[in-house]
Amino acid sequence: MNLTLIDWLLVAAYFVFSFAIAIRYTKRAGTNTAEFFKAGSDMPWWLAGTSLVATTFAADTPLAVTELVVQNGIAGNWLWWNAVAGGIMTVFFFAKLWRRSGVMTDVEFVEVRYEGRAAATLRAVKAVYFGLLMNCIIIGWVSLAMETVLKVLFPQLTLFGHASFNVLGLEMSAALFITAILVLVVAVYSLMSGLWGVTVTDVFQFGIAMVGSFILAYIVLKRPEIGGLDGLRAKLPAETFRLLPTIGGAAQTAGILALTPLAFVAYVGVQWWSSWYPGAEPGGGGYVAQRLLSAKDERHAMFSALWFTIAHYCLRPWPWIIVALASMVMYPGLAVPREGFVMVMRDVLPPGLIGLLFAAFLAAFMSTIATQLNWGTSYLVNDLWRRFVKKDGDEKYYVSVSRWMTFALAVVGILVTTQLESIAGAWGMILSASAGLGLVLILRWYWWRINAWSELVATVVPIMLAILAGVLGLAGVKLPGFSNPFPENLFFVVAVTTVSWIIATYVTRPESAATLDAFYQRVRPAGPGWKPIAARNPGVTPEEPMGRLLLGWFVGVTLVYSVLFGTGYLLFGRPLAGFVCFAVAGVAGVALWRLTGALTSKRS
Repeated sequence: MNLTLIDWLLVAAYFVFSFAIAIRYTKRAGTNTAEFFKAGSDMPWWLAGTSLVATTFAADTPLAVTELVVQNGIAGNWLWWNAVAGGIMTVFFFAKLWRRSGVMTDVEFVEVRYEGRAAATLRAVKAVYFGLLMNCIIIGWVSLAMETVLKVLFPQLTLFGHASFNVLGLEMSAALFITAILVLVVAVYSLMSGLWGVTVTDVFQFGIAMVGSFILAYIVLKRPEIGGLDGLRAKLPAETFRLLPTIGGAAQTAGILALTPLAFVAYVGVQWWSSWYPGAEPGGGGYVAQRLLSAKDERHAMFSALWFTIAHYCLRPWPWIIVALASMVMYPGLAVPREGFVMVMRDVLPPGLIGLLFAAFLAAFMSTIATQLNWGTSYLVNDLWRRFVKKDGDEKYYVSVSRWMTFALAVVGILVTTQLESIAGAWGMILSASAGLGLVLILRWYWWRINAWSELVATVVPIMLAILAGVLGLAGVKLPGFSNPFPENLFFVVAVTTVSWIIATYVTRPESAATLDAFYQRVRPAGPGWKPIAARNPGVTPEEPMGRLLLGWFVGVTLVYSVLFGTGYLLFGRPLAGFVCFAVAGVAGVALWRLTGALTSKRS
């Protein structure tokens, strides 16, 4: 495929605008680390929330959705749709508490909630594990997806006449070499502009990515071999359009996600609260917490999480799903299903629009990399370098270290990319290697007895199980329970992890009264789990009754699923079911408006 002059001009304009935004915020980002990592806690809800949606819209996301739809029908998306409950829980139970905590990062939070050597150890472990190891793996698989996009769009791609390069002893295809350059470009504008530049650029990039996705879906539906939505329904098996998985299947039948009862319970009843996953952490950690901490106030934090959750599940997926269904008609039996999305883009778009869609993929890729770099660097600088290496530097020094660390993290991410062969199964391994941690991340806000050892054990045990399973696997031995197919292995990992951290909690001392009192006064959590602490602090009154928070969570989940399903039913020929869903969504929306008004009417 050859891009015309207008295509390249559109791509060039995208880069010019991105760097213009970075330059605009460079001076502000250089003021101090609070500006660099959390935008001076002055970000409006729509900016913080949209930035989160952009971050979770990576180059690999539409490809992954395409693969899920081709293999399992629309219901295949339940592999990520199941996390709605966790997203809405963050809105009501954690968003305002994060903003009240006032910390720089969610890793710094551990030394607000806990104390002593165990807390310091936990902070260091989390900074390295999440900020460096997990972060670079995420950068790696997102970069691998971008390499796939370039290879499909430009199958004869060469650079300076070479199809591959040897860089520092590492063999790289031309597509991967260009991807590495893009990562370094992102590093440059991220280290220039800090979180303000990252989030404003995210909004610009998200707009391009979503407009491009809707245009692609519209144009492919107009193709004669597709024949619109009616044509898709006529050309594909009816079960492909089911929105719910079948329960009780042995494994999977053609065109529909079929789950065993155990797998269904694991997805719907265990995964969303038990496992850590970027953008869907129980308790709203990671870069979600970073955006909540950057919000203007508690109200803006709450609404940013709400907007992110609604847009993430209700707005983004449908153009991708339509293109995925079209790829099944246009390229039946495709060996690598995820490539279908890019092939549709390559084959149906006219000059000008192909440049726009190429820019859209660049935007999706770069917005994710930018957040990963800024977020990961915040851990490495604030929670490792500043805490354990050099404690007495001034703000200019730490901003300088942050900029160098951003670039270094990008380089390490590139090196990790060269060692990855496939992104298949990576998300399942991450969820398995963190199973059981999520419950501690939730309870540390609502139960005084959780201590640093609880969280440290819950963090380390599933990782050790994953390492043990890997070592045994090399010897041809399966670790019982862990080696079961995902997600059924979650039951084993969650059980072992939970028993381990509960034992650790009760064989170690609780945090001191002074630490617990200070945390309670600062964050004001609700619920019976703080009863003995509340008795010592009669002047501290939580502003949110637990009953209202639970009602808000239920109504929010109802709203998101009603809009999600209602849209699907209207698109694919079930108007009555669609109207019923939207009627339920309307009632839920009114209730949610009143509840959020009541929860944000008091001082923040």
